[in-house]
Amino acid sequence: MKFFLLQFFFLLITFASKAQLTPFEKDPQKNSTATYPQIVNYYQALDQQYDQLKVYNIGTTDIGKPLQLIVLSKDKIFDPAIIKKQNKRVVLINNGIHPGEPEGIDASMMLVRDLLKKNRLPANVVICLIAVYNIDGCLNRGISRISQNGPKAYGFRGNYRNLDLNRDFIKADSKNALAFMQILNTWKPDVFLDNHTSDGADYQYVMTLIETQHNKQNPILADYTSKTLTPELFLRMKRSGFEMTPYVESEGATPDSGIVAFIETPRYSSGFTAQHNIISYISETHMLKAFAPRVVSTYDFMQHLINIVQRDASFISKIKLQADEETKTQKTFALDWELDKSHFDTIVFKGFTAGYKPSEVSGLPRLYYDRSKPFTKKIRYYNTYKPTVFANKPLAYIIPQAWGKVIDLMERNGVKTHRLKTDTTLTVQTYSITDYKTPARPFEGHYLHNNEKVSVKEASIKFYQGDVVVYCDQSLNRYIVETLEPQGVDSFFAWNFFDSILGQKEHFSDYVFEDVAAELLKKNPELKQQLEAEKAKNPELAKSAEAQLNFVYKNSPYFEPTYLRYPVGRIIAPVKLNLN
Repeated sequence: MKFFLLQFFFLLITFASKAQLTPFEKDPQKNSTATYPQIVNYYQALDQQYDQLKVYNIGTTDIGKPLQLIVLSKDKIFDPAIIKKQNKRVVLINNGIHPGEPEGIDASMMLVRDLLKKNRLPANVVICLIAVYNIDGCLNRGISRISQNGPKAYGFRGNYRNLDLNRDFIKADSKNALAFMQILNTWKPDVFLDNHTSDGADYQYVMTLIETQHNKQNPILADYTSKTLTPELFLRMKRSGFEMTPYVESEGATPDSGIVAFIETPRYSSGFTAQHNIISYISETHMLKAFAPRVVSTYDFMQHLINIVQRDASFISKIKLQADEETKTQKTFALDWELDKSHFDTIVFKGFTAGYKPSEVSGLPRLYYDRSKPFTKKIRYYNTYKPTVFANKPLAYIIPQAWGKVIDLMERNGVKTHRLKTDTTLTVQTYSITDYKTPARPFEGHYLHNNEKVSVKEASIKFYQGDVVVYCDQSLNRYIVETLEPQGVDSFFAWNFFDSILGQKEHFSDYVFEDVAAELLKKNPELKQQLEAEKAKNPELAKSAEAQLNFVYKNSPYFEPTYLRYPVGRIIAPVKLNLN
C-alpha cells in the first residue's frame, strides 16, 4: 500500500503546478479536509473553467443552503431527458452525509478535477456528485470522533436538527432528504455510491464495502452485482493496493467469530435507493487508518466504479429495464428480514489478534487488538437473510388526502398518483392494528413502532373528492408497498405517520352505559354468548365490571369505526373510478 501511496503523491506533485489543488493536497501532512466554503468555491471555479461540468443548486437544506450537485458530461449535454434517450448511464455519488467521515468530499474534489483536466470523462456515463450532503454538520467543525485517526478537524454527524441524515431517507424529516428525492427523480441514476468511514473492530483493511444485500435486492440486479460488479471492484481495489473485505460487523465480540452482512433498510441511503432498483454501494474506510490512505482509497474506488459502469453501460441499461418491468408485475413483497445463521460463506480475513487486559480506567477487563500480531485466516461470512413478513400487493391503494405528507412523499419519489373527481363509496380491504410495540425512548425524533400485528376485513368506506389512488403497476412498487403496508420495517406506520389513529376519541360513562349495555345484551343473544365465552377464557375480564362494559361497547354500533383502523385502503377488485 505504501508504494501505491507514494506513486499517487508523486503524480500529485507533478500535477500541482498546473492544477487546482484541494486543501487536502496543500497540507504537507495530508491530514486536512475542506471546509464548506472551500468546497463551494472549488467547484464554482471548476464550473467557470470547464464546459463539461455544471453546478446545480438543488432545493434547500435544514440550514437554508441548497444541495450542491456537480454534474460531469463528456459531450456537454446536461438535460436528463436527452441523456436517457442517448441510453447513457448515470452514476450518483453522495459525500458528507456524516461530515466527520469526510474522505469522499476530498477524494471527489480531486477526482472531478482530474477527470476534467486529463480528459478522462467516460463517454457513456454521466457522473452526478453531491459535494456535501449534510451542509449543516459540515459547518459545525470540531473533533467529535474521538477514536478516529484524522483529519485535524471535521464536521459533526448530526445536522442542524440533530438528525442522523443516514436514518432519514424514508421518513424525510429533513429538507435535505426532500432535495435528495428531487435529484433522484430528476436524474434517475442507475448506480449509487455513498462514501463513509466506519468504526468498530480493528483489522488490516483500509476500506470495507457494503453492497445492497442480495436477498432483498431485485434478483436480476443481484445476479449482476454479486457475480460481476462486486467481484470486479474487489479485484481492482486489490490491484490498486487497497484490498477490501465486506463491511465488518462482527457476529461475536471480534471479527474472527465471523462477520454479518449489513442489511440496509430504507431508512439508509442505499436501502432507499434499492427500492428504486438502483445498484447501490457504501464505501467504508477504516477510522484507525491515516487520513491520506483513506482519501486515496476512496478516490480509487470511485474511479474503478465509474470505469466498470462505462464498460458495462449497455448491459446495466438492459438489466435495469428488466428489473423495473419485473417489479411492475411482482405480486408478493417482503416487508421485514432476519439473518439466517444456517447459511454462511467462508472468506479469507486479514485481522489483528484480539485479547483482554485490565483497564487502566476501571480495572476491569477491556478489549484490545494487538497490531504486532496480524493474522490471515478463514472466517464465516453470514450473508443470507430470509423474509419474515410478506404482503401481496393490491390492485391499488387509496390514501385519504388528510395524510398529506404520505401523498407528498409518494409524488416526490416519482410515484404516479390519481385523485378522485367525486365523492365515492368503495368496498376496500382494510387493516385494524391489533398490536404493536413502541420503545420508551425516541430514535431519530420518532418512537419507532415494531412487531405490528393486523387483522384484515372488507369494508364499505366513503372516500372524498381529492383522495389519492396509487395503482400498483409501477416500477416503484417496492417503495409503494414497503411504505404503505403497516408491517414494513420502515413503513410510514412504523415511523409514526399515522399515530393519530391509535388514540380513541370517544368513550362512555359507566353509570349511563350500564343500562344501554344491558339492553344490548338482551336484544343480541349472540353478543351475550361472545361475552360469556370471553369471560370463560379470561378470568381477569370476569372480575372486572368495567372491562365487561368495554367489551360490550367495542362490539356495539356506538363504538367508533376509525379507532385503530389503518386509513389507507386496499382496492382488490377492478372498479371503475372517476379520476383526474
